[in-house]
Amino acid sequence: MAFNWHYEGDYSFYDMEADEEDLNEFLNPEMRVNSTFAVTNDNELIAFLSVDKIDDAAFEVGLGMEPILTGRGLGKEFLMAAMDFVKSKYEPKKITLSVATFNQRAIKVYRKVGFKDVDTFMQDTNGSTFEFLKMEYKCE
Repeated sequence: MAFNWHYEGDYSFYDMEADEEDLNEFLNPEMRVNSTFAVTNDNELIAFLSVDKIDDAAFEVGLGMEPILTGRGLGKEFLMAAMDFVKSKYEPKKITLSVATFNQRAIKVYRKVGFKDVDTFMQDTNGSTFEFLKMEYKCE
């Protein structure tokens, strides 16, 4: 997936090869430890979830879906399944994520599920600087 998933247009920002540091981290099992999970369907990788502990009460997630599956209304179901997994495995009080602000498609899904906007910040990645939105979901 790191070398075969390629997104269209602005979403090529999410190609693993777009940022060498992110690619190296993703490919290195010692850096991933037990924080990256594969989502499969009939033994085919269709998505991934990364989970990083911020503190005892909060966990940050990163999500990725196979490019041919994006934009087809599957994001909400994937996100809800990912959140159920994180809640059952880690019992967080809140789940956070960061998303590039141009990715209104994902932001819309996150808000529908209950994530709230926290802050925007600039981050150097993919050879430039981009604006990101930090979001959080308070678990019940």
